[in-house]
Amino acid sequence: QVELVESGGGLVQPGGSLRLSCSASKDTFSRYALAWFRQAPGTEREFVAAISWSGNGIQYHDSVKGRFFISRDNAKTTMSLQMDSLKPEDTAIYYCARGGGKYIHTSYYSTASYEDWGQGTQVTVSS
Repeated sequence: QVELVESGGGLVQPGGSLRLSCSASKDTFSRYALAWFRQAPGTEREFVAAISWSGNGIQYHDSVKGRFFISRDNAKTTMSLQMDSLKPEDTAIYYCARGGGKYIHTSYYSTASYEDWGQGTQVTVSS
């Protein structure tokens, strides 16, 4: 099991930017694909972005393409999500998750494809 801790959430105005980070407890972090999900009140947890162990494979939800950018630094056992041009509908708790293997699962959009989860960080986009 890999312990994951998210940080970087907060309150931002529409059109603003935030950078989320996910740090891991073990250097085995580098062996796994990772992802970001989000959950707004009263909704199911929703896929945002995923990245393979090397960073060469990346997937995004259509709603964040061109605005959000996922990256990782295996040497520092961290993953980041740069969020630009934020919208009120991006308001949610954001979670990082660890996949079961090195590559992005074919069902990368499903929470069932991930084995470890962080506690989440709140992102609120409001004027």
